Amino acid sequence: MFSTTLSLSDRGLHYGDGLFETMAVMAGQVRLLPRHLHRLAHGAARLAIPLPDLSALEAALQEAAQALGEGVLKLIVTRGSGGRGYAPPEDAEPMLILLRYPQKLPRPDDAQAGIVLRLCTLRLARQPVLAGMKHLNRLEYVLARAEWREPEIAEGLLLDTQDELIEAVTSNIFLVQAGRLRTPCLDQCGVAGVMRAEVLACAERLGLEVEEGRLHLDDVLAADEVFLTNSLHVMRPVRALHGYREWVGGTLVPRLQQTLWSAL
Repeated sequence: MFSTTLSLSDRGLHYGDGLFETMAVMAGQVRLLPRHLHRLAHGAARLAIPLPDLSALEAALQEAAQALGEGVLKLIVTRGSGGRGYAPPEDAEPMLILLRYPQKLPRPDDAQAGIVLRLCTLRLARQPVLAGMKHLNRLEYVLARAEWREPEIAEGLLLDTQDELIEAVTSNIFLVQAGRLRTPCLDQCGVAGVMRAEVLACAERLGLEVEEGRLHLDDVLAADEVFLTNSLHVMRPVRALHGYREWVGGTLVPRLQQTLWSAL
C-alpha cells in the first residue's frame, strides 16, 4: 500500500498537492487513529484526491505501529504524478508514503513546568478553502520556525494578516478565562489538530464552557491560563509569552491535562 519511491514528477513535490498526518505511536498503537483518518478523509475529499479503502489503510497503519512500538508515523498522501502545469490530471494515481521515526514520546510529567512561547513576526495568510487542512504546503510555518534559535523557546505564536490569533507553529492554542475555555476559530487559516478535537471532547465531558471565536493577542495576555496541544506532546501548559507575560499556577489546566491523558 505504501510506496518506497517517489517520481520526480510527483505533484506533492512540485506543488505541495497533498496532505499528511503525523501520528504518535505508543505501545504499538496509533494514538487517536480514528481522528487522524477522519481528518485525512475530509481533507482528501476537499482536494478531490481519492483515497484507498479506509479500513485497509487503518489496518496497514496499525501493522506499522505494532512493528514500530513507540515513535512517530508520518503518512504523506499526494495526488501522484502529472505533467507540467497546475491543472490536476484526471488519471493521476495518488501516492501514499509512510515514514517511521522510532523515538521516545513525551510523557504526562514532561511539561509540568510549562513552556515559553514567542510571538512570530510572520502572519498567516487567509485562505478559507484550505483552512483547517493539514496540506503539504508548509512554507509559512517553515519561515515562522526559522525566526528563533533559542533552546528555551519551545513554540512560536502565530497571528494572521488581520492580527487574529490562530495557533502556534506546530500546535493549537487554548486560553482559560474565568473557568471557560477559548480557542481560535479556524475557518480562515490554520490546522485543525486531532488533539485539539480531543480536548474539545474532554471539555464537554467535564461540563466546561468552550468558545471557538475571533481572538487576538490581548486575549492571550488577559488569559488566566494558556496551553498548547498537538498529537505528539498532547498538552503543554504555557508559563510565559516572551517579552509579554508570565503565568503562574492555575487549576483548570492540570485537571484537564489529567483527564486528557487518562482518555488516550
